Amino acid sequence: MVNAIVLIQAAADSIPEAAQAIADIDGVTEVYSCAGEVDLIALVRVAQHEDLADLVPGRISKVPGVLNTDTHIAFRSYSRRQAEAAFAIGLDDD
Repeated sequence: MVNAIVLIQAAADSIPEAAQAIADIDGVTEVYSCAGEVDLIALVRVAQHEDLADLVPGRISKVPGVLNTDTHIAFRSYSRRQAEAAFAIGLDDD
């Protein structure tokens, strides 16, 4: 699986509609509206890198109101729960 984070700039008057349209696209797992330099952040999960080429420029960028995208491919995932589980290996619950 390939995980990616897509930073999206959108026209201010179409953010809610663009966010919902993006969320409805297969391969998009979550969409967040946010403050800052980008208007929306989409979390994407696809089977292969080539699928990103179809998804981002082929679908997300064509959603009405989307002005620009910036895609970041995730190499590795880290979380507090994963770290705690790794350090707990071999410890008995007493």
